[in-house]
Amino acid sequence: MINITFPDNSVKAFEAGVTPLQVAESLSPQLARDVLAAYVNGTEWDINRPIEADATIQLFKWDDPEGKHAFWHSSAHLLAEALQQLFPGVKFGIGPAVESGFYYDIDPNGHQITAADFPAIEKKMLELARTKHPIVRADISKDDALRMFGERGEEYKCELISELEDGKITTYTQGDFTDLCRGPHLPDTAPIKAVKITSLAGAYWRGDATRHQLVRVYGISFPKQKMLEEYNALMEEAKKRDHRKLGKEMELFAFSQNVGAGLPLWLPKGAALRDRLEQFLRKIQKRYGYLQVITPHIGNKMLYVTSGHYAKYGKDSFQPIHTPEEGEEYLLKPMNCPHHCEIYRSSPRSYRDLPLRLAEFGTVYRYEQSGELHGLTRVRGFTQDDAHIFCSPEQIKDEFLKVMDIIFYIFKALKFENFEAQISLRDPANKEKYIGSDENWHLAEQAIIEACEEKGLNARKELGEAAFYGPKLDFMVKDAIGRRWQLGTIQVDYNLPERFQLEYTGADNQKHRPVMIHRAPFGSMERFVAVLLEHTAGHLPLWLAPEQVAILPISEKFNDYAREVARILDDADIRATVDDRNEKIGRKIRDNQMRRMPYMLIVGEKEQENGEVSVRKSGEGDLGSMKIATFAENLTREIEAMIKQ
Repeated sequence: MINITFPDNSVKAFEAGVTPLQVAESLSPQLARDVLAAYVNGTEWDINRPIEADATIQLFKWDDPEGKHAFWHSSAHLLAEALQQLFPGVKFGIGPAVESGFYYDIDPNGHQITAADFPAIEKKMLELARTKHPIVRADISKDDALRMFGERGEEYKCELISELEDGKITTYTQGDFTDLCRGPHLPDTAPIKAVKITSLAGAYWRGDATRHQLVRVYGISFPKQKMLEEYNALMEEAKKRDHRKLGKEMELFAFSQNVGAGLPLWLPKGAALRDRLEQFLRKIQKRYGYLQVITPHIGNKMLYVTSGHYAKYGKDSFQPIHTPEEGEEYLLKPMNCPHHCEIYRSSPRSYRDLPLRLAEFGTVYRYEQSGELHGLTRVRGFTQDDAHIFCSPEQIKDEFLKVMDIIFYIFKALKFENFEAQISLRDPANKEKYIGSDENWHLAEQAIIEACEEKGLNARKELGEAAFYGPKLDFMVKDAIGRRWQLGTIQVDYNLPERFQLEYTGADNQKHRPVMIHRAPFGSMERFVAVLLEHTAGHLPLWLAPEQVAILPISEKFNDYAREVARILDDADIRATVDDRNEKIGRKIRDNQMRRMPYMLIVGEKEQENGEVSVRKSGEGDLGSMKIATFAENLTREIEAMIKQ
């Protein structure tokens, strides 16, 4: 017999060899029908895989991210099986589950796969799913794996196998399809009831632009057809909210191939929006004792070698800039933190100087692959609302709590009130991915965990998601239509101060090493604006809108009165613009609705005679006529009430 411990710390005895599915059956027939995945001793586990010794167990259903992950991982294999039957000879790269669905990277090997093939792929996947083939896990030796996949001409799989440790290689088989995979998977294909192939993209093998370009086939699947229908409706709503569409309609930003892919151009209204967001955060930072700094857009290559960023991000950076000086190389700045370390080092520091909080809206550059660029959410040049806090070890938790307060304040002000938090920890089984000592990692991770406990924040712990130099707390915000976005982040770092030999003189007159906290509540200005636009469908909070009021004269002879109204509003610190185009009033109203103008003031003969404006509010329609001063007072009160919230 073995003892199985549940999340509530209750314990139940089972015969050795029991599976998570059998454990679920012993608890509830409904749970057994719903369970999709399990963790055993914190490790991902197939629900039909035996447990041979005492263990802890967690069971996951569709509503759990772990359940969806297993479901979509199995769906990726189902996609590959369908592609193998529809396009004989295709070769396979990798096929993981992602946050919303799955993908598989394939080498078409002479086949042309287009969107026109989506219905056939979906039909074949459902046909295969209905066979209810068991998905069978098998341990396999390295030699046998190389032989099996080599005979099939799967050079991509063979490359992956060559890097794996013998004795730790597994395959999964369903029907006639076998894939190299560590799992976990569903017990069989039967739960997959609805499938949609969503898109195609190019993807270099292993992210290396010098390697072969594969075709990435994206899809999503569900256990019920109704869920797919709801997803399709959600996607239609998402199209309406697409920040690229809104950015064009609202005249916020543009892209130009002459400037370069992934390098956004902020138009006047977009620049005004960004400026207001920056001023909003600057005021908060000033309240919390931050000092504003500015650093260059480039840095000597050795700066990033010292920090470790070159080893980690060198291949994702723009190529080094070679100067006329022999052997001198510069990089476009991929991170702000090494520059801030040098600012710290520019003067001797005492314990009385700590915490030192340095903030910068710093633009950084990463060479993202062209196939992964997407509007403002994935760009090659972006501005981080970056800050680095240099503090003593005793100050970490208090400073961390203050940063959490800032993030909570921002989320509330911008109506991002539905969010989750994730503590991203180092993977103890893969320490070579990280820099720094075990002791420092333990201290840093413990500081984050304690801060979350003190705030009562129910944060998920995720192994292997830490930054290479330290653990972090990430905030995932749900927008108005339920999509999750990773925004604010806070990271504790013992390692960069070590690498840069940062010091301060303590009260004992001895030299000590500070700890560094990295934080970016917005993440980046570009990504944050994109998420904000999609969350609000372009209807930005009144205090943040680049233009708050459009004044629409019904004919040219009222243009002077419209400009007089704009001047009065400007004196009241209300941002107003006059639409004096020679167009009919109906066209002006429609165009300004398209631009998501919060208020429109229509002026004609009657309004001019009475010193009034006819008010239309976005989402509410006509509010009637009122004196200009009354409108200005009402609007000012509305803005003040929003800011106070």
